[in-house]
Amino acid sequence: MFMMNTKAIGWIVLSCCWFAACGLNKPSQPSADNSKVGAAQTGQLSIVQKLKEFDHLPVEERIALYYKLKKESPEAYNFKNEDELTMYGYAFMWSNNVAEALAIFKLIVAEFPDSSNPYDSLGEAYLKSGNKELALANYEKSLALNPDNFNAEDQIDLIKHPEKVREKPIDKFARVFTAEAYKADLDQLGNTLIKVHPNALKFISREAFLKNIEEQKALITDQTTYGEFAWYCSEIIANVHCSHTNMGSFYTENAMLPPALKFPLQTRWVNDQLFVVNPLNNAAQVGVKAEILRINGVAVSKIISDAYKHIPSQGYIKTTKKHVFNRWSSGMIPFALGFPETYNIVVKGAEAPIVLNKAETVREPFRDASIKPACDDNLCFEMLDDNQTAILTISTFNYYQWNDLGVFINFIDSSFAAINQKGIKNLIIDVRFNGGGSQHASIHLLKYLVDKPFIYYSNAQFEGKTAKIDGEELITPFEHRFKGKCYFMIDGNGNSTTGHFMSLVKVFNLGTIVGEELGSNQFCSAGQKICRLSNTKLEYYVANNTHESTATALPDEVGILPDHAVTQSIDDYLNKVDAVKVYTIQLIQKRDKK
Repeated sequence: MFMMNTKAIGWIVLSCCWFAACGLNKPSQPSADNSKVGAAQTGQLSIVQKLKEFDHLPVEERIALYYKLKKESPEAYNFKNEDELTMYGYAFMWSNNVAEALAIFKLIVAEFPDSSNPYDSLGEAYLKSGNKELALANYEKSLALNPDNFNAEDQIDLIKHPEKVREKPIDKFARVFTAEAYKADLDQLGNTLIKVHPNALKFISREAFLKNIEEQKALITDQTTYGEFAWYCSEIIANVHCSHTNMGSFYTENAMLPPALKFPLQTRWVNDQLFVVNPLNNAAQVGVKAEILRINGVAVSKIISDAYKHIPSQGYIKTTKKHVFNRWSSGMIPFALGFPETYNIVVKGAEAPIVLNKAETVREPFRDASIKPACDDNLCFEMLDDNQTAILTISTFNYYQWNDLGVFINFIDSSFAAINQKGIKNLIIDVRFNGGGSQHASIHLLKYLVDKPFIYYSNAQFEGKTAKIDGEELITPFEHRFKGKCYFMIDGNGNSTTGHFMSLVKVFNLGTIVGEELGSNQFCSAGQKICRLSNTKLEYYVANNTHESTATALPDEVGILPDHAVTQSIDDYLNKVDAVKVYTIQLIQKRDKK
């Protein structure tokens, strides 16, 4: 299992995909010396990027090179980044090159013999290669170093008892544990959240937090199911008010819900109204765009309010909750209503309830089809017909020194080269749906926009920190920065690093911001530690570090606010009209005419 900070990182699905750049100005694969990426800020080169230059050589030669450089140039390269090396090994594992993965994980074990995670990774590689004996030995070593490594515990059990099958969430949905087991797990959940999260009580008092736990415990009976218990847990977790602390952004609950219990319509919550956007197998009873007023006699406003209590977001940001609900509504509605076996709805314009057919297959839309750049990748550059306006779509900052940062840098560099060459006057930067990623990517983009030296982070706190990290020292902008007018499009999906980026855009007055409240801001409890409850084995993610940009004057409880608030209507959604993009282009046209 890939783990960071002793436990596995739970990557939010919105920001875990890495793509090459594309568009009208599609760059070639990085040709620069990627080992130098970030060197100007850290003073040390990436040893993994250096090794990647020699991926065409046998892995034994690359490992020999590693030790050669460590002996001859110990200060030039960073040899202390265990996570970077781990990702290097997993790149081979994920491409089914188990032999090379084994070699890299053996290297990491030799370099970090007192760390639990390398042994866990090596055990996984041995298991995949079919060597259960060595897999068991390494998992046992990992568990000895870290008794909280439940992945190693599970793998040891499965190796020793191959007849066992790991239980899936859907198999546990209706399972009943004892009331004592549930209550003990709720106490453990509360204690772990306070212990692990660096700012668990930033937005809620200790008294209110503990009171909520007792309220959830009071709901438990001898008939409480695992599914109901998970719902109680999600409310406690959401009370931390941190987008990095969750149960898989509701995926856990959705995955365990039997299809027959799902709400049999796809809906969308827009401007405090719930509309049908796909009737599925109920087209004969209800049409597209029908406004639902009540479900099983309950007002939709109450259902949404109850659901929102279980959706994590940064501070008090509701736009994030809206987007999460709209994606998972077919699962959230059943949880909010207590898993009814049948559904009836009342729609606007009709008095009699409509009895719905049971759900069949319910597909959750990954993202709005109306919000789509000119190309299908996460990075896109396009020119508008006026030849004076360009759009940069940055759907993720998930490009790290150990993972294709060079691709991002080459895309940005080539895009701004084209922008400057063509004399572009207006630049639209679209960071909607951007779940965050690397500060190096964010900083590199900012260096084309900022007109004076700046510091990115005011504060970064995490276990094992011994010195300032990239972004905490003065950064010099590029001389060939963009000097035209900038426009930024944002939404409630923007999280983590996107909040840092947009907070600096805001305080540096880098341009006009259009859209809805961003899902994050300058303050971010980041990172993730996977935790598991002792009795029910419910897994959840807890932020375990803090990163804050220098835009500290902005409020922590709300997201970055737009200069022009634009919300997509239900007609825009159904007709696939990107209302924010249309508004931004019209705003540019009006200003250019003046």
